Amino acid sequence: MQGSSYRANHSTVKMKPFDISRRNFLQVTALSIGALAPGSKALSQVVGGHTISLVADPHDPICAATPSLWALQELTRAFNQHDIAVQRYASVDQAPASDLCIVAAESASGFATSALRKANASVSSKAESLGLVPFTRKGKPALLACGSDSRGLMYALLELADRVRYSENPLLALRMPRPITEQPFNQVRSIGKLFSSDVEDKPWFNDREMWPAYFAMLAANRINRFNFSVGIGYDTLEYVTDSYFLFAYPFLLRVPGYDVRAVNLPDEERDHNLEILQYISRQAVAHGIDFQLGIWTHGYIWEKTPHSNYTIEGITPENHAAYSSDALAAVLRACPDISGVTLRTHGESGVREGSYGFWKTVFEGVPKSGRKVEIDLHTKGLNQTILDSALATGMPIKLSPKYWAEHMGLPYQQTAIRDLEMPKEDGAGQSFYSLSTGSRIFTRYGYADFLKEDRPYTLIYRIWPGTHRFLLWGDPASNAAHARAFNFCGSNGVELYEPLSFRGRRGSGLPGNRGACAENALVPQYDWEKYLYTYRTWGRLLYNPDADPDVWQRQLRTEFKSAAGAVETAMGAATQIVPLVTTTHLPSAANDTYGPEFYTNQSIVDASKYSPYGDTPAPKVFGNVSPLDPQMFYRINDFASDMLKNQREGKYSPIEVAQWLEDLGNTATAQLMEAEKIAGDGSPAFRRMAADVKIHVGLGRFFAAKFRSGVLYSIHQQSGDRTALAEAVKAYRQARDIWAQFAGDAGRVYITDITFGPRPYERGHWLDRLPAMDDDIASMAKLLESAPNDTAQSTQAQAAVAEALSHPTRRAIACEHTTPSQFTPGKELLLDLLVKHSGVSARLYYRHVNQAEHYQSLELQNRGERFHGVIPASYTQSQYPLQYYFELKQGQEKAWLYPGLDANLMNQPYFVVRSVQA
Repeated sequence: MQGSSYRANHSTVKMKPFDISRRNFLQVTALSIGALAPGSKALSQVVGGHTISLVADPHDPICAATPSLWALQELTRAFNQHDIAVQRYASVDQAPASDLCIVAAESASGFATSALRKANASVSSKAESLGLVPFTRKGKPALLACGSDSRGLMYALLELADRVRYSENPLLALRMPRPITEQPFNQVRSIGKLFSSDVEDKPWFNDREMWPAYFAMLAANRINRFNFSVGIGYDTLEYVTDSYFLFAYPFLLRVPGYDVRAVNLPDEERDHNLEILQYISRQAVAHGIDFQLGIWTHGYIWEKTPHSNYTIEGITPENHAAYSSDALAAVLRACPDISGVTLRTHGESGVREGSYGFWKTVFEGVPKSGRKVEIDLHTKGLNQTILDSALATGMPIKLSPKYWAEHMGLPYQQTAIRDLEMPKEDGAGQSFYSLSTGSRIFTRYGYADFLKEDRPYTLIYRIWPGTHRFLLWGDPASNAAHARAFNFCGSNGVELYEPLSFRGRRGSGLPGNRGACAENALVPQYDWEKYLYTYRTWGRLLYNPDADPDVWQRQLRTEFKSAAGAVETAMGAATQIVPLVTTTHLPSAANDTYGPEFYTNQSIVDASKYSPYGDTPAPKVFGNVSPLDPQMFYRINDFASDMLKNQREGKYSPIEVAQWLEDLGNTATAQLMEAEKIAGDGSPAFRRMAADVKIHVGLGRFFAAKFRSGVLYSIHQQSGDRTALAEAVKAYRQARDIWAQFAGDAGRVYITDITFGPRPYERGHWLDRLPAMDDDIASMAKLLESAPNDTAQSTQAQAAVAEALSHPTRRAIACEHTTPSQFTPGKELLLDLLVKHSGVSARLYYRHVNQAEHYQSLELQNRGERFHGVIPASYTQSQYPLQYYFELKQGQEKAWLYPGLDANLMNQPYFVVRSVQA
């Protein structure tokens, strides 16, 4: 496929790419504006059927902007696909009566203002806002497409093009009973694409035909930033076998005054790399997308590496900082369409933590580019000294902490981080990672302490590919909830590392299709085309969490016809499974160590058995693993202990989670079966979807059964109960059989070695994980064989086993609470709670929105149904917002959280109140 149009309806449109180069920018722009002359048909053909008049004033700077010109071209193409002619005009007065007249304009223009006023509508002046306003002209239907700026107008026109492409009756699809106005909910909606494999990534990097289609797809889904990241394949510069772009500068250009080069890289290839970077960044901007360059490594010596495909020559400790600064400036000057750089400054960059002078020098390279360029700082290990150096450049500063560690959890910001990440003492400067493993360790996996109300920077979240990495996903409900979470306490948006990120990492790349399909018929032309539904539901709901469902349903109707509704529900339920697992059970926060999609088994029985999970509490067994949100969810061993003591906290239990996973799997399975009845064997897109839904479901059912086994085994460990052990073995075997079933089915769809790294837990196939499960089950069964069977079962153990095997539904408790609109630092904050239930006590848990802190708590006082408590003035004297929730108890056996999670697991389970300083 060539050209900017992506294959929205799986038909290929052969057209010349929309390629704006610096040499021909003025000519192309002039040609495009000239095409708007009265009666011009330069960009269309009269091919019969209906005729559309398309009006855009060439003197309107927003209409004449490159993204708007491209969107006008896309709309014309969409109509032409339906044999509908488009005639272009410079003004409404010049356009004759036609089947439909579409007027493109700035929303503040005279024509748009009048049309909006008559329609009793308004378009926000906020950047990227849009309006689609129906009106009548000469007795014929007409439509105003307007935007507050060129990107807003581009979105309006692309929405029309999308409706046309996905409709059998385009004119009917453009009939709007009322005006549509939208504005962006999230300021930054970014996709990150990682270069981490010489073998896997060079083909797409150099594919000039792919990039226009890719950016067309992103723009249509309202993604407004693209981050091309290099040097991210390694988190330590040891055993470096594939170093292409690892220390990026010498792979792009020669810096005058330095004799630095990548050994084995021909000069011609280096120069070509720069040309491609210029081309990609230019294409992004032409499609209305900001281009961000991520430079993740500044180290230049590969340790413990006998063989690497490239090494760096000419760098010394003395010139390292100066060269990096000058090289960064040179890249920015050579690529004027780069509007921001992303940098990591902790030890994984290859630079020892605490090297403040080095980073100050590197940051100074940004203003040397001669223009405004945003500095986006990855926040792991970041402290005030480094931040101040970045701020001193005068450039816009953005911080980008991780969202749910290197994973994706439920759609809210963590209530608390794991104990393992709470602050520790620094390593007195001895460690290469003294900050990120010491006093700043809590910056590794969340927003940390960066959400002060008076912050001099903006902040977005970055989603690493630990949870969703390979399988198709897309759930409108949870995506909309995630979108709202990215505005948390004034945050500004999100960057998602796209599916298939880190394929072939650390020298594990293999030739062939990146999607690892075992059958050629299932391989799309571009690997990202498998995930069109992912991009659509993600991008459009980031822009507007309340978007009309037709936005994604029109794609499903085109692809799956009458099976579309069942596919939507099946995909939605399946998508929720692995984030739920991630939230409630996290053996490692690192995405390259743990990923529920390709889970490496952790022993329930024996901590000495192999597992890759280093950052998990000791003893390192399944039942001791911490939830990723330990404030809301029980650890398996802790829950078993409380059951045996006949007491409860309000936290959600592993058994409740198991039931949720089973319910999601049942919904997805039932809906997929319905879709399969309708679709039959189905298209390649249907077969890919069905295969991945089945794997999602299998993963959910596996973890549900293993959670039950883990709880039962812990009951046995703590009570000696033989029945609990017998049921644990049974549940573990059930989990193993579930895994074997979906793994066997997946073997017919995917190749046997799917690589995200060289180590066994980073590559292979689901079938490869079975031997470790079998070994652990055998160990547990051996314990059962030797367990005495003449011991009477205690009443409490009997009740605990019964609960572990049950299908619990927590009864809701009726509460009412109004969150204060704001608080005043240094003054008490009074909180009231109405509980419509007798015999209940209530406790308040509260904390600054600072993940380095532990929660405070206090018992609430009550008068009848109404409880009240006060957060002290000394605690509100803070630069941070406050977050809090309530725990309710009835005796020791029943407990609830309020607000807690709703039945759909889509809400923020705590309250937030911001300061008057916000």
